[in-house]
Amino acid sequence: MLENEPLARHTTYRLGGPARYLVLPADPDDVAKALDLAQERGLPWLALGLGSNVLVKDAGYPGVVIRIGKGLDRFEMKGATAIVGAGLATPLLARRTAEAGFAGVERFIGIPGTVGGGVYMNAGAHGAEFAEVLTEATVMDAKGKIKQVPRKQISFKYRSSNLGAVVVLEAKLALIEEPPAKLKEMQARLFRWRKAGTPFDQPCCGSVFKNPSGTRTAGMLIDESGLKGFTIGGAQVSPLHANYIVNTGNATAADVVKAIEHVRKTVAKKTGVELELEVKVIG
Repeated sequence: MLENEPLARHTTYRLGGPARYLVLPADPDDVAKALDLAQERGLPWLALGLGSNVLVKDAGYPGVVIRIGKGLDRFEMKGATAIVGAGLATPLLARRTAEAGFAGVERFIGIPGTVGGGVYMNAGAHGAEFAEVLTEATVMDAKGKIKQVPRKQISFKYRSSNLGAVVVLEAKLALIEEPPAKLKEMQARLFRWRKAGTPFDQPCCGSVFKNPSGTRTAGMLIDESGLKGFTIGGAQVSPLHANYIVNTGNATAADVVKAIEHVRKTVAKKTGVELELEVKVIG
């Protein structure tokens, strides 16, 4: 357990002030202890995976951050069912299942987070999402109780679920046999697209805004509003893909928040569309 640990070290934005406590659990017992600590001290708590899709404010987080990773990253195939720990990186899940000759999550190769976060927020890419393959989630509630939640009890929407105040520990995913060569070829194509079309090598959170209903994506609307390259402090609307706001090296979280506000206002004024945040602002 670390005290006053800068969250910039644990987020893909490389931004964010300190967490009062950061816990790196090796197993579910450690997760329960972290939740106990929060309960005892009357502190809020938060589960974090690879730290993508979050923007931690400069003042940090006043509670317990439970960083789900090594130790909770099991991967096992039982027939066509993948049993996966919440701490496994989603691109690794996509690669391992493709190599084993199973389709269903091969398009997740570019999702920059963990399986736990992916299940919790119904992450997706290239028209596929976790809701389509999940059959069961193992979760721990705030009191440290573990339960298996079948898919039919979970209501998934675009980039959200109704799982509530729980930590995802494990997921069961139903996959389909497919030749590995075909899956790997598709992944190579998607990876090339991501490399050419997104600022994947710069500190960012992934997509900042949800895609609105209709034919135009958030990225298209921001681009149409003339905002590619727009910069405030160290935060910049990526010239490569307008739905990414990148940290050019010296950004603060406040810079990113200001950039988000400017983009929302400008897009609403020019297109009439109110953009909704996909990134979770913490702190």
